[in-house]
Amino acid sequence: MALFRISPPYLAGANRVTKQMLQVLLAMVPAVIAMVYFFGVAVLINIALALVVGLLAEILMLKLRQRPIKPFITDGSAAVTAILIAVAIPPLSPWWLTVVGVVFAIVFAKQLYGGLGYNPFNPAMIGYVLLLVSFPLEMTTWLPVSSLAENPVDFHAAFQLIFHGETGTDWVADTVSGATPLDAMKTQIGQSILPEYIINQNLFGFAGGLGWEWINIWFAIGGIYLIYRRVISWHVPVAMLAALFIISGLTSMFAPEMTGSPIFHLVSGGTMIGAFFIATDPVSGSTTVKGRLVFGAGVGLLTYIIRIWGGYPDGIAFAVILMNMMVPLIDYYTQPKVYGAVK
Repeated sequence: MALFRISPPYLAGANRVTKQMLQVLLAMVPAVIAMVYFFGVAVLINIALALVVGLLAEILMLKLRQRPIKPFITDGSAAVTAILIAVAIPPLSPWWLTVVGVVFAIVFAKQLYGGLGYNPFNPAMIGYVLLLVSFPLEMTTWLPVSSLAENPVDFHAAFQLIFHGETGTDWVADTVSGATPLDAMKTQIGQSILPEYIINQNLFGFAGGLGWEWINIWFAIGGIYLIYRRVISWHVPVAMLAALFIISGLTSMFAPEMTGSPIFHLVSGGTMIGAFFIATDPVSGSTTVKGRLVFGAGVGLLTYIIRIWGGYPDGIAFAVILMNMMVPLIDYYTQPKVYGAVK
């Protein structure tokens, strides 16, 4: 009787990608709750719209590419991309802004490259940058936190503003919108106002922008959870935050009139979501241990340069995409030595 040996593994394990994406979605929940607390239910409307559009775009592209739908639509990657875009754009953005960003991210930055695992750039950041470059006014006009808003936006008013551009009441969107703390800091420094006076305005809290500091803290807590669960490694976020802290600290020490404090930069804008949820993308980021440190440090450095000298108040998206371009070079020069190899 002939015996046949079957090579392991003998049993197929559960979809690891799905588990990781679910962990990422879970880690974002506290920060999303904080965003709803500070900016209102418009955040949830944006997320729901982005999810529907993202899943439909994914299904359409899978059909066009003649790929099986269920395995890819249930892996959670489209949902993560959609939510990252939804929380990155202003809560009262018109519905078409969300649609354009999510569709471009899924179709052009992901599926046209071959789907998950083949995209050289972070899809969410590609979609976000497209919106930021094409529609700068809509992308830089944010709600003030609820405690500062003269006319808090309820669900009905938010729905009307997002889908119809008006509320049906006697006040307009201009009365509930304004610049972000990063934008205010950048603009007023350009007017020769010292940062020490700027941070005393009611738009700022104990360390960063009012409300934004807590949102960043919750994103950081979610990121630490992902490190604990080994969904991401610590190398990229630690290197990015360390580089941002060091360069902003040196500038604050030698040219304090140019920038806010290092803590301000860590808890303002998209710093923590960028460090833990965007720059850690395993597909578009570096694959070596040393490479991850270089990649993260590069994102932190470029973020600061764009914030201070660039034309946009925040630089996370541009920094990530620029470092995505550098990944092949970084991986080439940071490959670990092959066991037994000698020079």
